[in-house]
Parts: sequence; C-alpha cells; structure tokens
Amino acid sequence: MPTRRLTLILPLLALPSLIACGPQQSAQEPPPPLTAAALGAVVKSPGVKREVLARTVDTLFSASETAETRAVIVLHDGRIVAERYAPGYHENTRFVSWSMAKTVTGVLIGLLVADGRLRLDESAPVPAWQRPGDPRGEITLRQLLQMRAGLRHTEAGDPVYESDEVRMLFLDGRDAMAAHAEAQPLEAEPGRKWEYSSNTTVILADLAARALTPSSDPAERRRAVGDYLRSRLFEPLGMKSIVPEYDAAGTLIGGSLMHASARDWAKFGEFLRNQGSVDGAQLVPAGWIEFMTTANPRNPGYGAQTWLNRPQPGESEVPFPGAPRSAFSMNGHLGQFVLVSPADKLTVVRLGRTLDGQHEPVRNAMGQIVRLYASGN
Repeated sequence: MPTRRLTLILPLLALPSLIACGPQQSAQEPPPPLTAAALGAVVKSPGVKREVLARTVDTLFSASETAETRAVIVLHDGRIVAERYAPGYHENTRFVSWSMAKTVTGVLIGLLVADGRLRLDESAPVPAWQRPGDPRGEITLRQLLQMRAGLRHTEAGDPVYESDEVRMLFLDGRDAMAAHAEAQPLEAEPGRKWEYSSNTTVILADLAARALTPSSDPAERRRAVGDYLRSRLFEPLGMKSIVPEYDAAGTLIGGSLMHASARDWAKFGEFLRNQGSVDGAQLVPAGWIEFMTTANPRNPGYGAQTWLNRPQPGESEVPFPGAPRSAFSMNGHLGQFVLVSPADKLTVVRLGRTLDGQHEPVRNAMGQIVRLYASGN
C-alpha cells in the first residue's frame, strides 16, 4: 500500500481510541465525596449499601428540583436507617400535615365503625341530608371515604379564591366548615364519580364528632374527638407531638391541619404498614386498613382517604417509580409524603415545601429509595 495512503488511514484508525479518551472518560469519573451530613444521616448497617442510600437521600436535599426538603426518615423493618433534617429543623419540629391528615381521619372513622358508632354502607347521618326527598340522603359513609359522594366541588381551582377547599378553610366557610361542605348540592349521582375533595373529609370529621357526643358546643366537640384520638390512636402509637386543629364550631379540620414531628409521621406510616397494629396490639381491624388501601370503584389509584401507587385514570405511570404497585401513600400539599411499601418492609417520610405540580422529582427520589431495598443494592 502506498506510504501516502497509510499516512491518511492510520489517524482514522486511531479515532475511536482518541474519542474514548475524551468526554466519555470524564463521564466515568467517580461521584464527588459525600458530605459529613449526608453520610452521617444513615446508620452503619442500613440493610443496603450505606453510601448508595446516603446519596439517594442526599438527592432530596441537594438537587434543585427537589427543593425544599426539610426532613427525610427511612424505616426498614421497623428500624430508622436514615434520618436527616435541613438547617433549622430537627427531630422535635412539628410539620404541618396538609392533606396527609386525611388518612388519619380515615383511621378515626375506622375506629368508630369498629365500635359500632357508624355504619359503612348506610346513609351518612348528616342531619341536613335527612329531609324527605333530599337525594343527598343516599350518600353512604363508604362513598364519602372513597371521594365519590357526588357533591358539587372544585379542588385547587383557578383563581384559587374560588376553590371550594379555600373557601371552606379560609373564607366564608371557615367558622363552620362542615356546615359549609354539607350545604353543597349534588353534581353527580352518589357513587358514580370520583372527585378529590378536602371538604368531604371535613364532613367525615363532623360525623366523628356527632358519633362521639350529642352536644353542639364547640368545646365539647373538641374534647370528645381529641380524647378519643388521643386514647385510641395517638398514645398507643407514641405520637406525642401531634396537634390537630379544629374550627370555631369544634370540628376537626381532618382534611388538612394536623401538626407532628417527622418521627411521629413515620410512626403512623409504620402503623399502616403493620395493618393497624402496634407492639402486638390491633388498634383498628386489619380489614379496615385493607379497605383504605384497596382501589375504589371509580379510581384505581385511590383507596379510602389514601393514595395508591397505581396510575390515575388516563395516566400510565405510577406516582412513585421504583416502588411496587402494592405501595400506598399519604400525600399533602407542597410535597408532604409518607410512602409505605409493605412488600419491602419500608416507610419513607419526606416533608418540605415544593410547589404543587413540581413533585415528580421528589416522588422519583422516594421511589428510588424503595428500589434500593427491593433490589438489595
């Protein structure tokens, strides 16, 4: 072969090795070392590779798309394996639940059903609905729990001040929230339509108060519900920090306003993971937790006051990629999450402030934590 041709071909033959030494080599460089805070947040033997778990948790604090994470707790088989807080927050900080409270209210109703004070498939005992000819008298407790009561409602509407939950919580309904929610007419036949509604959960809270006391006195309603929650649920669970809020009529704001530490939210997640038991005591029938975490007839991604890790109607992706479809969650405004995966013996808590509509990176990171344990990494 002529010498001139060789001089032209040899550089071309060398191109692949030269390219491999270029940008691709930098992509294979090891990740930067973990900070002391990131590594120190994970126990020495977490059940998976410590550094991998620490990096996954760190993503929730360091990545711009997951801001602002304030607290993360990971429990595996009942043991805290990771716990981390942003500056200014700690294990005694109370974090607002927002809609995570709905799941607590769902358990409250389960206790009352187990006690025989309420019935799941009978007409919900709302006095305003019991007048002859009122079609709302057909609404059952089950339908309220599964968000398919059919009452007129718009959640998170635009403009925000016209949203029904905003009107109830902060505007014309704020002093008597249940009365405001119960006054709404039907927009669909009871049971036929699923529609997420914070107002519906306040109706459930009102029914709880009515089941516990005949009094309409606000102080007595607060006392009756507060004592019942404390003695039947919070004290057995060791949730010492939790502070529920009530409106001026003495109704528990059961859809959105309870305050508790990250550890106490984790305890509640563990209680759900263990099918309603704690330390061998069955606080609520296991069948009730199964009911809360089973898809309802109008939305495969929602149970009863609890979200399921299954696609919402019209969607193809699960909310927490990496977590199994058997997982479920308590979800709250601005990115409050308690993700529970019984199959992996996991409870993952993330609390913070991330604008609604921007939660996907947070849910992805939480799902990756579950995947670590599923794959044994």
